[in-house]
Amino acid sequence: MYKKISLILVLVGGCLSTVADTLELQADHPQSYTVQKGDTLWDISGQFLTEPWRWPELWEVNPQIENPHLIYPGDVLTLTYKDGRPLLGVRRGGGRNITLSPQVREYSHGDAVAPIPLDAIQPFLSEPQVVAASTLASSPYIVSSEDEHLVNGQGARVYIRGLGELTDSRFGIYRSGKVYQDPDDGDAIIGYEALHVGEAVVERLGDPATARIVSSSREVFVGDRLLPHADVSMTEFVPRAPGQPVAGRVISVIDGVSQIGQHQVVVLSVGASDGIEPGHVLGIFQSGKVAYDRVGAALERQREAGQPVKVGNNSTWIENALSAIFTDVRDTKRAIDDALGVEMQSRGTPVDLPEERTGELVVFRTFDQVSYALVMEIRRPVHINDRVRNP
Repeated sequence: MYKKISLILVLVGGCLSTVADTLELQADHPQSYTVQKGDTLWDISGQFLTEPWRWPELWEVNPQIENPHLIYPGDVLTLTYKDGRPLLGVRRGGGRNITLSPQVREYSHGDAVAPIPLDAIQPFLSEPQVVAASTLASSPYIVSSEDEHLVNGQGARVYIRGLGELTDSRFGIYRSGKVYQDPDDGDAIIGYEALHVGEAVVERLGDPATARIVSSSREVFVGDRLLPHADVSMTEFVPRAPGQPVAGRVISVIDGVSQIGQHQVVVLSVGASDGIEPGHVLGIFQSGKVAYDRVGAALERQREAGQPVKVGNNSTWIENALSAIFTDVRDTKRAIDDALGVEMQSRGTPVDLPEERTGELVVFRTFDQVSYALVMEIRRPVHINDRVRNP
């Protein structure tokens, strides 16, 4: 079962005073904006700022108003300037400017505009987990069922071994999933995915204990493990850059696709032990590709052979056409040789091309060495093994 999560953009003491960089506004930013139902703070701030996660720096705090950072559909945001610094003020729906009236109607947090799309991350706040191998190995497990089925579903009575004392009778049923490895540390194992397959309620203690499967999202097998529900509490959520250098990689995507798009959940090779916290924003960088410098390699061979250095000149359309044909043939042969594992000496000297920034993501749940993040902005497709670091 999902917990009702209220994600609120809060302004933290000292946040504004520590800002050294100048906020950069979008070239076509509006002077005002009326908040719409379905907006997120990230989307709204992206209309004003080139770096949407720096929203708290744009907001003008009014200490006379309770929760001045919360905005709601119908509110009108207006861009002003103070000492040359851009600021946003708000007029509540109905035309009242909260900077002039301390009497503001109370709003529930549930009505407030969320920082990021909650529906995209809610399933990952409680169900999926990342655990150590020892956690799964030592967890209670299903040994059999009432009808001795190997596969069970909702309503089935199952028998559990290794349960021990209880603090709660309800458990999640999990199965070992992906093995998460750190490509920057010799593919060292940094966690195991615990794949959620259902829910069970313990009806009778003992060895084995008896439990009833009360819900299942997929088949429940003999050998599946029982884990207590994760206590995920995210009542405060501050999109912000990390306060320390961060360097990691995208190591998995939840739905298993090869190219990753906006609002997809990815797994990162950095976690709480690396100082990562919910709300940290990281830039995504496509790993630099390798090009082969045939021109430089040819010149070097000429020098080594003591020959006069000659530089080709494709000055005529015939030479250009022949060069294009040669390039197509060369690329085709290269692809065939790559498939066969053949080294091509004719490629030239390998040159590492620089990394290219492809987007931004925001972390919403952390584990010891791994974290879940939501891709918020992309400029080109994101891939497994792309790097993530400070924005």
